[in-house]
Amino acid sequence: MSEESPVPVNRIESAIFLLRGQRVLLDADLAALYGVETKALKRAVKRNIARFPSDFMFALSPEEARILRRQSGALRHGEHAKYAPYAFTEQGVAMLSSVLHSERAIVVNIAIMRAFVLLRETLAAHKDLSQKLAELEQRITSHDDRIQTLFDAIRQLMRPPAEPRKQIGFGVREGRAPYMTKRKRGN
Repeated sequence: MSEESPVPVNRIESAIFLLRGQRVLLDADLAALYGVETKALKRAVKRNIARFPSDFMFALSPEEARILRRQSGALRHGEHAKYAPYAFTEQGVAMLSSVLHSERAIVVNIAIMRAFVLLRETLAAHKDLSQKLAELEQRITSHDDRIQTLFDAIRQLMRPPAEPRKQIGFGVREGRAPYMTKRKRGN
């Protein structure tokens, strides 16, 4: 068995959706990845339905199917018309490896598990980045408060006083010439 996946990780990542608060892959996308027909995948699941509790797999409601069809084109019109599409969580995809018995299914399943891990790591990195951004925003907000306080103090200093101040120092009285002394030469 080769270590290389027959399916690129970005193709798997683009097929993962967030439904009911969980990251899932739809039955048609999984069937395409495994190289089988959707009805064959569904038959294998129905034969082993005890392996797929509701936290591993669930059927989409008509409303969810309509929204997915409209938002992403994940469900083509006419496809899944008779039966509700299934959504498989990460655990459900792992369980599929025990239901589908082909070499390709094993290799694709490993690639899908790696894609889920990569997605989790990416989300964790974004969460860390988001947390750091929030801390920076809080720090800037506190600096903004301090800067505002500084501006308020400067404005207060710039305001004219309420009462005029007494003049300090020497001044020239109007109408009088300033007093000057002459120096003697030769001393």
